[in-house]
Parts: sequence; C-alpha cells; structure tokens
Amino acid sequence: MTQPDVSVVVLAFGAEEYLHEAVRAVLASEGVTIELVVVDNGCTSDAVGRLPADERVEVLTPGRNLGFTGGVNLGARRAHGRFLALVNSDAVVEPSTLSRLVTHLEGAPDVGVAGATVLLADSPGTVNSAGNPLHVLGLSWAGRMGTPAAEVPAVRDVASASGACLVLRRDLWEHLRGFPDEYFAYMEDMELSWRCWQQGLRVQVLGDARVLHHYEFSRSPLKMYLVERNRWLLLLTCHERATLAALALPLVAFDLALLLVAVLQGWGRQKVAGWWWCLTHASWIRRRRAVVQRARTVPDRELFSLLTDTFDPAQTPLPPAARPLEGVLRAYWSTARRLLTRKGRP
Repeated sequence: MTQPDVSVVVLAFGAEEYLHEAVRAVLASEGVTIELVVVDNGCTSDAVGRLPADERVEVLTPGRNLGFTGGVNLGARRAHGRFLALVNSDAVVEPSTLSRLVTHLEGAPDVGVAGATVLLADSPGTVNSAGNPLHVLGLSWAGRMGTPAAEVPAVRDVASASGACLVLRRDLWEHLRGFPDEYFAYMEDMELSWRCWQQGLRVQVLGDARVLHHYEFSRSPLKMYLVERNRWLLLLTCHERATLAALALPLVAFDLALLLVAVLQGWGRQKVAGWWWCLTHASWIRRRRAVVQRARTVPDRELFSLLTDTFDPAQTPLPPAARPLEGVLRAYWSTARRLLTRKGRP
C-alpha cells in the first residue's frame, strides 16, 4: 500500500448502525491517501465483520472495551500516516473534509489541531459542534449547536475541537502521548486541545471542512459520572495552582449545588463516585499534573481569553432562576482574572 497521508482511527462499540456509512465516506476522501484503523471496542452486531475487504482497512480487536481514550490510543499506535485523524463511527465526512484539514495544518505550523464543523445528519444546515468551549468551572459542551452552518467562520480559534472529527500531525500526537487512558471517555478532546494551547499551538475549526453526525443527546448515570470526574481531572492537572486557588470558592459552591441536582435527577451516587475516584487516585493526579505542567510553555494568564464565564449549551439551558448566580460568577471571575493577569506580569 502507498504510504498514507492520513491515518484515520474509528472505534466500533455497540450496534454500530452507521459504521459502514462512516467507513465508506472516509475511504472516499479526495486529495489524500488514507489508512483506516477500526478498533472493535465491543461491537454487538456484525457491522465490523462485514467491513469491506480493502487493503487500506485494518481491524484491531483488543478483546475488551478500552474506552474512547484507550481505543484511540491503540489505533494510533498502528498509524503510519504523517497526519492522524479521529472520526466517530456515526460521523460521515464530506469527500474534501480530511484534505481541507490536512492542507490547513500544512500551511499553519502554529496550529496543532484542526477540527471539522460537525453538522446534524438529520438537519445538514444546522451545527452540532463548531468547536467546544471551556467554562471557568471546567464545563464543556457542543459549541454553537443549533446555529446555521452558514454562520460558521472560515477559520476560528476554539478551546477544543470536537473528537467527532479532528486532525493533527502524528508526531505531535506522539509528543503529547495521546489521550490519558484514565479518562476512558468524555472531555478527552478538550484535554488534548488544551495541552496544545499550553504548548503554544492553536486549535482551530474550519467552516468548510464538514462532517454529518448522527447525533443523539443522552444522559446516563455512567456518562454523568465520567463527565463530572473528568471535569475535575482536567482542572486539577491542567490549571496552574494560582488559577485553582482563585477558582476554589466558586468550584466548591458549584459542586455542592450540583450534588443536590444530581441527587434529584437520580445520579447522586455517580457524582460522589467521581469525587471518590479523585481522592483514591490522588497519586496518579499528582503525577499527571507534573507531566502536564512540565511540558507547558504558555502560562494560564495567556489562555484566559479562551475560557468562557457564560453557560449556554443548547441541550441543557440554564434555568432562569440561576441567571443571577451566573452574574455573580462573572463578576467574581472578572476580578480574579485581572488579579491573576497582573500578578503574572514581570
């Protein structure tokens, strides 16, 4: 097989209704030579077994569910291309998408990750994600969801590209050592993107690189456990001590309020389990923090502009009664940000 330009990693888990559509679209990509690694993370149908016999396709079967992080890490270790792409098994890339992302990275050495504009498959003119924001409290969500695709800028800096479809140089992936396996799933694309920013590399989304996503919003107790636990892992390992100290009061207040919400919604045990994991894996958090902080070249104060103090996900809008509290947080963060920025100046 010709040396590939792009190694694409796709994970298969569950019934995988759209896997074949996703694979066909990747293999039909124009302007780039493709290598496709499919990781069978626990496919419960015959979808993986019925993949086309194509020399560009390799199937890996680890024998257990490694999670999104472990599965992608496994697939990436088999990659040979100059670029590594992550594409969801329910995401259908347009023929030019991968080449547009690669071309952008080739012409922009200061960009670490190039992400696609993710559109809703059942409403192709509507955005699913055009880059995901990072809230000062560590929350993240599908950015610009529900807005017209035509309004997405040609190129835009974002806190994180969506893991549904992104591309980065393979040597950068290896330098960053991929995803931390411990995340298992959720927030890993934000963690990777944020570490790029910490090393002086931009993360951008392209308006004309598009993918259709068969998206379905879900909230299971397991998902809420992972999202909440990983939010804390991100905060504790990626932020400087001064930033964590400044955010300690609103973080504690928010988490106590969130615990009440979790109890009322039926996932209180999972919320507590997330705290417990952090407490019982404190040594891993310290080691991970040391690795992340040692590698960074950009201080937090230069990244504050990427943080948002507005909570506006389309899937879970903030109730009107909470709006005054958001105003208090904005005022608090505005003051804390000024003090942290002034303190960091020589």
